[in-house]
Amino acid sequence: MNKAFTKETDPDDEDDTPVPSQSVSGKNYITPQGYNRLRVELLDLIDSERPKVVDIVHWAASNGDRSENGDYLYGKKRLREIDRRIRFLTKRLEIAEISNPCVHHGNDQVFFGATVTYGDDEGLERTVTILGVDEAISAMGQISWISPVASALLKARVGDEVTLVTPQGTQLLEVLKVDYPKG
Repeated sequence: MNKAFTKETDPDDEDDTPVPSQSVSGKNYITPQGYNRLRVELLDLIDSERPKVVDIVHWAASNGDRSENGDYLYGKKRLREIDRRIRFLTKRLEIAEISNPCVHHGNDQVFFGATVTYGDDEGLERTVTILGVDEAISAMGQISWISPVASALLKARVGDEVTLVTPQGTQLLEVLKVDYPKG
C-alpha cells in the first residue's frame, strides 16, 4: 500500500500536555500579573515564534527531500510544540478568573494572593504566597491556592491555628503574619 494513504501516529503529535489540576468548583483564579504573563507568552508565540518557524519549515520544504532534512523535521516538531502550547494557554486564559489581591491590603485574614508567614509544630517559620495554579513557582515560595497548605490557611486570621493533614499525620499551623501587595 502506498505510504500516502496510511495514517502514521506521531507520539509527539498527541496532546499530552499536563493540565494543572483545578479546584472542585472548577475555578481558575489568577492575579492580573499572572494573567498578563500568560497573555504575553501566548501573543509572542502567535505573532513572533510561530511565523519564524513556519518560514523555516517552508524554506526547508523547498529544498527537496524532506525525509532526511533536519531543518524540516525539527521545524515540524517545533511547530507541533508551539501549537500545543498555544492551545493550552488559550484554554487556561479562557477559564481564568482574575482576582486582584490588592483589594485585601491591610486585612489580617488569608485570601487569594496573600503572603502568609506561619509556624508549624516543630517551630519552623515559613512564608508562602498563595497564587493561581498557572503562576505559582514553588522555588520562589509561591503555592497554588488549591494546594493542601493553602487550603488549610485560607480564611484563617493572624493568630489562628489551622490543621494541615499530611501523609505523615496532622500538623498544626499558626498564622503569624498576613500581607497583601499595595494597589
